[in-house]
Amino acid sequence: MSDYRDLRISVIGAGMGGLACALAFAKKGFKHVDVYETASNLGFVGAGIQLAPNMARVLDRWGCWDGIFAEATNIKSSSIREGSTNRELTHVEMPDIAEKYGYPHCTGHRASLAGGLYEGCKKEPAITFHFSTSLADVKSFGPDKVVFTAQPRHAEPYDVETDVLLGADGIKSTVRIGLLKRLNITADVEDTGQAAYRIMLTRDEMKHDPELLELLDADCALRWIGEKRHIVAYPISNKTIYNLSTCQPDVNFAAATNATYTTRGSKVAMLKVFSDFHPLVLKMLNMVPEGEVCEWRLRSHKPLDSWVLGAAALVGDACHPTLPHLSQGAAMAIEDGAVLAEVVSRAPGGGADREALSKALKVYELLRKDRTTLLVAMAAASGRTLHLGEGKAKEERDRQFAAAKKGQPIPDKWASPEVQDMIYSYDCVKEAQEKFDELYATLAGEVNGPMNGHTNGLANGHANGVAA
Repeated sequence: MSDYRDLRISVIGAGMGGLACALAFAKKGFKHVDVYETASNLGFVGAGIQLAPNMARVLDRWGCWDGIFAEATNIKSSSIREGSTNRELTHVEMPDIAEKYGYPHCTGHRASLAGGLYEGCKKEPAITFHFSTSLADVKSFGPDKVVFTAQPRHAEPYDVETDVLLGADGIKSTVRIGLLKRLNITADVEDTGQAAYRIMLTRDEMKHDPELLELLDADCALRWIGEKRHIVAYPISNKTIYNLSTCQPDVNFAAATNATYTTRGSKVAMLKVFSDFHPLVLKMLNMVPEGEVCEWRLRSHKPLDSWVLGAAALVGDACHPTLPHLSQGAAMAIEDGAVLAEVVSRAPGGGADREALSKALKVYELLRKDRTTLLVAMAAASGRTLHLGEGKAKEERDRQFAAAKKGQPIPDKWASPEVQDMIYSYDCVKEAQEKFDELYATLAGEVNGPMNGHTNGLANGHANGVAA
């Protein structure tokens, strides 16, 4: 029997999902893992990110959680406030997250998370990075060897033969486009009608204002909500930075003539969007230097009929992009990588049987698709609830906020205890280990393309009655 560790694994993209895939396969003993990244280096940028227990559980298995945690803020409570008045609608204490789930709920810098994954990858001799190299085309998806064309920025293209191809190339995924085209499936990227500003204020900028310092020094995540808009804020980087992420109607991108997803924003426009918010919020928005306002377009696509073709599979935003309202986008991509390494290592025949290898990748889809679809839908639904305008629905939402007692559900699903339990208690690797044989046995016959109604029934079972 062949040894699965000799399989060649090719990862397209070195974002969170791509780095997670590479590290997961290396930690599982695979000897040949190649990562192809369009950028010339991984000069990590970005703003804050939430580090939930289900993500930390995976990172700890790979040995990179401690360094990330050392720079993070351990969030002990959440405050949801009316944007226009700063009136607290509800306050959720979260002092026992680590006790319940083995890991705390933290906030950190995206550069810390990505850097921790990258440093972990650099310690693995099995992983080779190919920077300034993009995917030009996939010539064959298998089930025999996958063949794709790599395009270096300053050299001639060349073909690569690999055993497994993982498309971790984001919302604009070239792998997804090719895979779905081969399956005659249409799934265009869609506008969500929403955009986001991401803002970071330093301690030095805030140090002369006691009101702002109180926010920076607290172990609390805040959300100011208003009609069609909200702002979430929390300290990161050992409380040296206060991170604010907004969500508002997409106006600037909708009016553009190109397909850009990021643009330099206007401070005047940003202040106008939140002009009716409380002076405390406006004080922070006014601190952003002109010319340093960046706006992101929030994009999505409908759930895909298939994530797998032959020996190729999609990862993270390439197959389940999400709105940020549950703070699970990066966590889901990292979990994808962990599950992929687990199922490929369990393929009967060690990968020599190409049909068995393709079936193993389908088990990954069975394990992940229901759950990610549920979380994506819940994030969208939570955003709609937070963004309600005046009327009976908003009045009922605010009544539920006010009436909530410790441990009871609240309308903001990110902070709602029953949703936290469904998400934070989940162990993706344990589920893959326990369910692989059962799910693999369901995949008789043709495995490529849509799964003809196959569903694991597992992810929804974890929801304990939670509905989007």
